[in-house]
Amino acid sequence: MWAVGAIVVLVLVLVGCCTFCFFKKCCAKKKKPKKVRERKAGRRKKADDEGGGESGVKEEGDKKEGKGEEKEKLGKLEFSLDYNFTDAQLIVGILQAQDLAAMDMGGTSDPYVKVYLLPDKKKKYETKVQRKNLCPIFNETFIFKIPYTELGGKVLVLQVFDFDRFSKHDVIGEIKIPMNSVDLGQPMQCWRDLENSEKEEAEKLGDVCISLRYVPTAGKLTVNIMEAKNLKKMDVGGLSDPFVKIVLQHNGKRIKKKKTTVKKNTLNPYFNESFSFDIPFEMIQKVQVVITVYDYDKLGSNDAIGKTFMGYGATGVGLKHWSEMLANPRRPVAQWHVLCPEEEVEAALKVPPR
Repeated sequence: MWAVGAIVVLVLVLVGCCTFCFFKKCCAKKKKPKKVRERKAGRRKKADDEGGGESGVKEEGDKKEGKGEEKEKLGKLEFSLDYNFTDAQLIVGILQAQDLAAMDMGGTSDPYVKVYLLPDKKKKYETKVQRKNLCPIFNETFIFKIPYTELGGKVLVLQVFDFDRFSKHDVIGEIKIPMNSVDLGQPMQCWRDLENSEKEEAEKLGDVCISLRYVPTAGKLTVNIMEAKNLKKMDVGGLSDPFVKIVLQHNGKRIKKKKTTVKKNTLNPYFNESFSFDIPFEMIQKVQVVITVYDYDKLGSNDAIGKTFMGYGATGVGLKHWSEMLANPRRPVAQWHVLCPEEEVEAALKVPPR
């Protein structure tokens, strides 16, 4: 009996120990989360205290980065200015540039400089394109014929572009020089840092409809200037006196040029005038047809409204139209062309196709 009693006591002791352990474990679980929360709260508070400094540093860094963006280095341009009082001519020299911003994926640019006077923008010049060069040398001179009395109200703009054959040319930077702030009593030559250029919407110059027809056996190209629409207003009265000039080029040299009649006081002229050129079949792949729409001026020089070209080196609509003409011999193929600024087309004509 004493053995049975010992076993019962032992079992009761074990059950009591198990119950005590179980109860202690449950209590520990209830208290632990509270301690954990207190620890986490302490860590969070400490992190917040330290984080304030980090965020302050971050904000300060952001401000510094912002200032860095404002002072983004685009390069600099050396130019010269002179005025010929005898002939009433402003002489602008584009000499060279240094450390231009790289605009192409290869880490370089194809820069050229556009020169014009604000606010009229009537006469625009541009340098030759310097391929893959961030420190190009131009050494080109441009002349604006303008009376000295009118010069004070003008602003000279020197814009550096990155040429792109397949898309719109990107502006690298520009320099604006108010002419009333320049002493033209003696020639000046200086360096100036390029600044960000204000983005302007592309000016709409109008459209021209052209028909092309080529007969391989006869070696005859017929260009029909059909009509134009929505031309830019060039006259004070809000109209223009447009006519079209057609130039045939081969290897960059003008072979022949012809022009339509002048249509008075209209922005939507109808021409329907045809012009024929003799071009052997072996030459047809290497020629360019350059179309320029002008505003006729009886007293001064004719101002170019816009320009386009087809044939060798053309892209987009110009290439498409030329290819369709060659694919359909002896059949006229008509196409509308959007007029582009004269200087952009001239730059595209100077760069050989890749």
